[in-house]
Amino acid sequence: MPTEQYAYELSLRETLPHLDIELIDLPGASCCGEPMKSINQLMTLYLSARNIAIAEKKSLDIFAPCAMCHLALTECQHILQHNESMKNRINSLLAQEDLEMKGTSRIFHTVDLLHDVVGLDLLKHAVKNPVALKVATHYGCHLIRPSEIGRPVDSENPQKMENILITLGATPVDYPQKLDCCGAPILAHLPESALTKTGQKLQAIQDQGFDALVTVCPWCQKMFDARQQKAGEIIAATLNIPVFYLSQLLGLALGIDKKKLGLHLNHSSVNSLEVEEL
Repeated sequence: MPTEQYAYELSLRETLPHLDIELIDLPGASCCGEPMKSINQLMTLYLSARNIAIAEKKSLDIFAPCAMCHLALTECQHILQHNESMKNRINSLLAQEDLEMKGTSRIFHTVDLLHDVVGLDLLKHAVKNPVALKVATHYGCHLIRPSEIGRPVDSENPQKMENILITLGATPVDYPQKLDCCGAPILAHLPESALTKTGQKLQAIQDQGFDALVTVCPWCQKMFDARQQKAGEIIAATLNIPVFYLSQLLGLALGIDKKKLGLHLNHSSVNSLEVEEL
């Protein structure tokens, strides 16, 4: 998000204040560590714990709109709550910065923040321009698994995005490929296989007559939006599916100007839907 998926951040910063959510940037916060997990799990735990400790020191909850970051932070909290010796080891390192990870901060993703904290009633009253689209949702693997550490949505039949979208005036419809991966986890090593997965899911969505695909993960958005043309080339298909962040459709429903929501940064054909009239 900080380096290329600006539309997600722009749309979140524009929409959440309208819903009585105050966003506070944390000085000194760093990467969650998840990209290094397969190389050095201790480093990942330390970095996630450090970010949590910084938030706890200011008595703040944590908003992690990236599904991968949310997983890393949640997994760290789960491990340290159940492994006292590891918790002590991590806190001995954090003590060098006068930090301590206690596990008191709550960790939210975009989906449960909107669904469980803001609530559907407040969302409904805030809607000015209902978004009348038939949409497919994509939660992403990191948001639904592993369920044993606690994820924001049900791993088998997630419906929170659907509930939010209905409140915004859209018509979400379940489809067989809903929980299929976007392909991003294998992109670095098997790019053709990764883009095949991307293209196959987009083609299925297109064939089922959806107006748009809605995502809540910057990696998934990058695959379906920025790499849509390449994915089509890989599977020998012409793909033309508008791909939105949930926060962008939220902003449109709230009556916020589309440029403030970063729609000009989307690579897919979002303008074909005449979003300014939604």
